[in-house]
Order: sequence, then C-alpha cells, then structure tokens
Amino acid sequence: MANPILSRPGTFTPSGYGYPNYQNPAPGANGYGQYGYGPQTTYTPTGYGQPTTARPETMTYDSVVNKAGIMLGLLVISAALAYMFIPASLLYPAAVICGLVSIIFPFLVAGRHAAAPGLCVAYSIIEGVFIGGISQIFEVVYPGIVVQAVLATFVTAGVVFVAFRFGGFRSTPRMSKFVRIGLIAFAGMALLNLVLYFFGINLGLFPGPTGPVSLWAWVAALVGIGLALYSLLDDFTFIEHGIAIGAPEKQSWIAAYGLVVTMVFLYTQLLRVLSYIRR
Repeated sequence: MANPILSRPGTFTPSGYGYPNYQNPAPGANGYGQYGYGPQTTYTPTGYGQPTTARPETMTYDSVVNKAGIMLGLLVISAALAYMFIPASLLYPAAVICGLVSIIFPFLVAGRHAAAPGLCVAYSIIEGVFIGGISQIFEVVYPGIVVQAVLATFVTAGVVFVAFRFGGFRSTPRMSKFVRIGLIAFAGMALLNLVLYFFGINLGLFPGPTGPVSLWAWVAALVGIGLALYSLLDDFTFIEHGIAIGAPEKQSWIAAYGLVVTMVFLYTQLLRVLSYIRR
C-alpha cells in the first residue's frame, strides 16, 4: 500500500533543530502549498579560539536515490532467489504470507522519526519473496510479462518524475488526504477479497492469472494504477520538502522506503493490467 509514510505530517524534521543557529520557519511562510521552506540557517564568523558548530549532513536527492537503489537491489535479489528456488507447490503460500507480513512495515516505519535501515532491509527481503512469487506465477501463464511489467513500471515512474521536475506538477495536502483514504479502501478490499477467496467466494475484483476478467476487475486495476501514480507524485513532493527544510541525512532511509513501497505497488497493478490485456 502506498503511501502513508512520507505524506503524514512531521515525517521529516529539520537538521538544524537543537542547533544554536537554527531558525524555525513559520508554516506557509514561503507560499508553497502549506509548507514553509527553510530553515534559513545563518553562520557568523568565529574568532580564534572560539568553538565552532559543525553543520550536520542533510538529506539530498543523491542520498535518497542511493538508499532506494540499495533497497531495490535487495528486493530484486530476494525476488530472483524466490523465483528460482521456491518449489511450485510452496510458491503461492509463500507469496501470500510474505505479502501479508509486508503490510505491517508501513505502520512500523511510520511510527519512527529516526532512520530505520534495519526495517527497510527486512522489508526489501520479505517483499522480494512476495514479488518473486507472484511474478513467477504470472510468467508461467504469460511468458515475458514480467519484463514488460518491469519496463512499464520504470517508464511510468520516469514520466511522473518528468512531470514533477519540469512540468511543475505537485501534490496538494487536500488531494493527498483523499488518495490516502482511497489507498486504505483499496487495501481493505484486496484483503477482504483474499479472505473470501479462501472460503470459495470470489468477488471478481482481483482475479488470479487465469480465468475471466470482469468489468469491476478492470475498474479496480485502473483505480490502483491511478492511486499509484498520484502516490509517486506525492512521494516526490514530500522528498523535495524534506530536502528543502534540511532534514537529516539519515532520514533518507524513510524517504527511500516510501518511494520503493510505491514502486512495488505500481508494479503489481501494471502486472495485473498486462495479464488482463494478454487474456
């Protein structure tokens, strides 16, 4: 589910907090949405023999990209190992269990303001098993679909980034609230569909890799892609905000985690839509 991590208030805290020269900006002071970009940290010359205050390292785009790359690398390795070595009879149960376990990670990470590299690594490995499992299931039925879904995921994410970077597109607090509600509802319907499926009831919203595709399944898949796209825009906006206020470098882990969660969500939705098309 994407993405309750970056969009909650107070996700990033300014690096200057607690330092002598830190100035807390007034919310909305700079007119960007509801956020006041800053802080405006000033430095004054120090005389000989006077103590100096070391400037803490702050979050940058490079630090976020590097940590997101580490997480994606671990996820891909875990997915590849699951794809190659989990027996077919255990593949679906392993994917379901890991998928359910991975749901708790957003709540664990959301409860922390500090860096959570251990949780990020654990999430990457567990989610990798889930992704590897469902990817193999779909690949057996539709050869080549995994490569198509991966390419579609990165191309789509690239288009959203270009719109963010050069088109001036930004998420808004009001719209982000609606999207978060939609994501919670979407996840709830997916879990309900899974539980009912175990009792022989299929709502038709999330069909497996085979069988007929109802109109509601198409609607659910397209809504999922729409939620994922806006979540990506939301992630980019809040990462920009964190960098602008000088969030500590260690919080790059939280930013990277939120971004990877959204990318995984987008991949699963595109995988579903591609399977519908190929049917």
